[in-house]
Amino acid sequence: MNDFLDSIKSRDPAAKSILSIILTYPGVKAVFFHRIANFFYKAGFELIARIISQTSRFFTGIEIHPGAKIGKNLFIDHGMGVVIGETSEIGDNVTMYHAVTLGGILPSVDSNSQRQTKRHPTIKDQVVLGSGAQVLGPITVGRCSKIAANAVVVNDVPEFATMVGVPAKVIKIDEACPEDQKVTFTPYGVDEKIKDEQ
Repeated sequence: MNDFLDSIKSRDPAAKSILSIILTYPGVKAVFFHRIANFFYKAGFELIARIISQTSRFFTGIEIHPGAKIGKNLFIDHGMGVVIGETSEIGDNVTMYHAVTLGGILPSVDSNSQRQTKRHPTIKDQVVLGSGAQVLGPITVGRCSKIAANAVVVNDVPEFATMVGVPAKVIKIDEACPEDQKVTFTPYGVDEKIKDEQ
């Protein structure tokens, strides 16, 4: 738990203390309740899991399906309007801002088969998803990539890439990741250099 809270403090300059993170950050509450909902979901108590997830949505504005797989240290900053679909998979140390959607694209098969099919994205470690980003379908967003605000991603994203636009395109490939201590964390997935290049 301390690692989780410390990781949030390192990614949010507005975080003044661990206590303020615990008491006032909706993303922390949403992830906490998701862990409980996911436990019941995996145990086969889907209705209880959905009730927990919908209660969390009511209080936080963040909708995480109890079937979603979430790694360590997911930081949902601000959070209002975030939607994470049932077959989404999220790696470690991912940062996500408000109004992000990890949405499903339905395969053209009968509804029973759809329930067994991967429909939502896989987000690898250290990804930053800017506010309003829409990542749709059973695609993979590579490690240490950045999805800029309001980008719409419908194809796989390579590692270290920065994606911008509708539909999103690669505008930059980095050579390092924040975990490598060679580059700093870039809130919202966009830094000054990228803004200057546009």
